[in-house]
Amino acid sequence: MPAHIEDYALVGDTQTAALISTDGSVDWLCLPSFDSDACFTALLGDREHGRWSLHPSGDYRCTRRRYVEDSLVLETELSNADGTVRIVDCMPVRDGVPDLIRQVRGVSGTVDMISEFAPRTAYGETVPWHRITDGGQIRVVAGPDALTLDADVACEITQRPSVTSRFQVREGEHATFRLIYGEQPPEQRRAADEKIDHTVRWWQEWARRCSYHGEYRDAVVRSLITLKALTFAPTGGIVGAPTTSLPERIGGVRNWDYRYCWVRDATFTLLAFLDAGYVDEAKAWREWLLRATAGRPEQMQIMYAVNGQRRLAEQELDWLPGYEGSTPVRIGNKAAGQFQLDSYGELMDAFHQARSHGIPPDPDAWRVQRELMDFLEGNWREPDNGIWEIRGPRRQFTYSKVMAWVAADRAVRAAETFDLDGEPQRWKQLREDIHDDVCRHGYDAERNTFTQHYGTRDVDAALLRLPHVGFLPATDERVLGTTRAIEEDLTVDRMVLRYRTAAPGSEHEGGTHPVDGLPSGEGAFLACSFWLADSYVLRGDVEQGRQMFEHLLSLRNDVGLLSEQYDPHERRLLGNFPQALSHIPLVATAFNLTSARGPTIRRHGND
Repeated sequence: MPAHIEDYALVGDTQTAALISTDGSVDWLCLPSFDSDACFTALLGDREHGRWSLHPSGDYRCTRRRYVEDSLVLETELSNADGTVRIVDCMPVRDGVPDLIRQVRGVSGTVDMISEFAPRTAYGETVPWHRITDGGQIRVVAGPDALTLDADVACEITQRPSVTSRFQVREGEHATFRLIYGEQPPEQRRAADEKIDHTVRWWQEWARRCSYHGEYRDAVVRSLITLKALTFAPTGGIVGAPTTSLPERIGGVRNWDYRYCWVRDATFTLLAFLDAGYVDEAKAWREWLLRATAGRPEQMQIMYAVNGQRRLAEQELDWLPGYEGSTPVRIGNKAAGQFQLDSYGELMDAFHQARSHGIPPDPDAWRVQRELMDFLEGNWREPDNGIWEIRGPRRQFTYSKVMAWVAADRAVRAAETFDLDGEPQRWKQLREDIHDDVCRHGYDAERNTFTQHYGTRDVDAALLRLPHVGFLPATDERVLGTTRAIEEDLTVDRMVLRYRTAAPGSEHEGGTHPVDGLPSGEGAFLACSFWLADSYVLRGDVEQGRQMFEHLLSLRNDVGLLSEQYDPHERRLLGNFPQALSHIPLVATAFNLTSARGPTIRRHGND
């Protein structure tokens, strides 16, 4: 049985990441990159599907866990009756082959330790061969995958098979293990202590560049470090999360692969980095967007692989029992083939924001934008799958139309502000036509609220973003009415649900069905909850926004991480973890509360 989602911490090398539980077990790791096959998959099954446990023998407990200050180097203290050890877990920022260092340091007493290294490649399906090399390393091989375990304590290959080490650590002593992807001769090894120290310094130097100095600095820096850890350094793409198939409801079927990069997150991510002072990261993200979305506008996908690959075929892994029995386990994501109108607006806004913040212009960006506008002029009236990737029939989603309005608005402003060649008068007319259409068909005058899609009375939490993107002022009566409707229909214990979903056991949404005390088949969506806090701030209710924000901060786990969703009744995190789309708005809301003109406000104001 895997740990609770909130019991995991992340270590990574800006190309992949591992999840490590409070009891010292590496239960998830894909090598060599985020979207590669996992070699430790116990997170979605059990110990037989691959893990690396490292802990004191007998009964023990976690007494403390933390990241070394402003870094991604994890320290976990485990204690038993004989003493305490500190496990230092570190993935050095990639400079060659990926590796994971696990060092056990004696804190007090003399502690008997057990390491059980049991990788299973191909997402836990394949039991690899194990052998001991002449140099004393353990070589693990299966098909294209090769792993090398280097340790300074004795190792034994057992029948499972696994690599077991039993050793003692006294106060002041340490023992070190290093997992290397591929093969590396012993003479090329660097001292583990040196690599750990170098990794700590690298992250701390990166964190010092953060321009936020308000009261929430620790939370902001931790979120930014998490976003940097979810960045695929060779391309600048940022994955939604490093995991797949962590459920939106325990035992449910809505288990998706988030190890890809969403165009939907374009502007959110860009502004989070820019406002925190990370121009290089924002520029790299823009460059990834340009490369990934190259081609005809009608071929643009809502998501891509970290290297820009378009083919993300979805399949189910029937040999995995799923996290706490939540099946199916999926890899790939067929939602990549959906039509989402809002993605075009996000892409247009991202390029506009990059120019507005002084990122050097790229002539290809404006060419792409011109082609996008040509496409949108003829297609903005088409139904789509919406921001939440609903796997049912396409609808006229109100938020999607609003983002088409954003695309037209940013095109006008780009042409007029930066003197770019275009057709601003035509785009102004398009902007007006879309605005009128949304206010006529996407607004319920009787309830005084905008609706999820044309022809329904239901609301959607994405509508909280209407004032954020400048469609209407935050004080407009229609916006205030929409916020009230969302508070009435979609909040549980101060947490915001995305929308009402179908009965449990269905992948498809639409309708209302209570599940586990919630009017939804999933938990509260954390990003939407941050958006509600922003809405309060935008309309002038700063204290209410602050209270909401601090409540959300209290939901982070002990090392400051958030997943996609939260179950306010069971009081536990749900969904893929850690989730970029939860940490991005955390940064934005902190800026909004600290500055009179935070990123959300600047986004829709006159640049």
